[in-house]
Amino acid sequence: MSFGQGGPQSQWDPWKPQSQQPQQQPWNSGEGDNSPDWAALAEASEARAKRRRLLFVGGGALATVAIAGAVAVAVVSANGTGQASDGPSSQLPATADIPSATDATPSFAPTSAPPPLDPKDFISSAKKDKAPLSPDLLFTGTQLTMGETVYKKGPTADTRTCGSAAQKTLPKVLADNDCTRLMRVTYTEGDTAVTVGVAVFDTEAKALRAKQQADKKSIIRSLSGGGVKSFCTGAVCRSTTNSYGRYAYFTIAGFTNGKDVTEKTTEVFRAGDDLAEFTFRQIHRRGETQASAAAEG
Repeated sequence: MSFGQGGPQSQWDPWKPQSQQPQQQPWNSGEGDNSPDWAALAEASEARAKRRRLLFVGGGALATVAIAGAVAVAVVSANGTGQASDGPSSQLPATADIPSATDATPSFAPTSAPPPLDPKDFISSAKKDKAPLSPDLLFTGTQLTMGETVYKKGPTADTRTCGSAAQKTLPKVLADNDCTRLMRVTYTEGDTAVTVGVAVFDTEAKALRAKQQADKKSIIRSLSGGGVKSFCTGAVCRSTTNSYGRYAYFTIAGFTNGKDVTEKTTEVFRAGDDLAEFTFRQIHRRGETQASAAAEG
């Protein structure tokens, strides 16, 4: 069958790249010789469609291979030396050799360090509070600086008869809770003087109960001597009560010149609060020292 005008007859094969597709005219030009071959056109169209399907399937297969290769290289790079591999895909590990996500999970050895020791545990009962104890060990040095104020250390006292160093309602409170020892120390700053009394009990519960049972009349005796004039023997003074661990501590503050303490004499309030805070710190430091020694031992 001839297509076009003149020239040799050309047969088009869709599978041969050298063949040329003739110009097709799917209409009737009026001449019987030029009627299109509908069967040939349908066959050519089916061949083209089949070729496109093959190309799409082949392209998808190539894309799948490329993705699989990228995953394999990524796994090797992440779990190997960290360098990209340029070798052929045959050198990549098999699927069974590729580490799983659980294999890559880091593991840590359990720590063997014990928890830190609580300093308060060592000052809460006589069974653990074994360090040496005295007024000079608890209140070291010859003076105390709190902020910008310097307090000079005066006389100290230590007794196993707790009631003898207390007055008003405090002796009974100490006796009812089995006080074993009462230490006192006095600090001065100008005409202001403060005596701190530390009562020792066997347990924290007894010290706490003594604090709770103490009232406004539960006060310790002021301690004078060694250059410190007598104070708080007849004048109005300020007192405080607190406890920490197996220790209850008390302060009494006033003037060495005999004046009464009033709400306006703020220096006495400050001095009593400073010495109460310092006493708490010293008791806590005692617990820290014993806790540290136990941890090292």
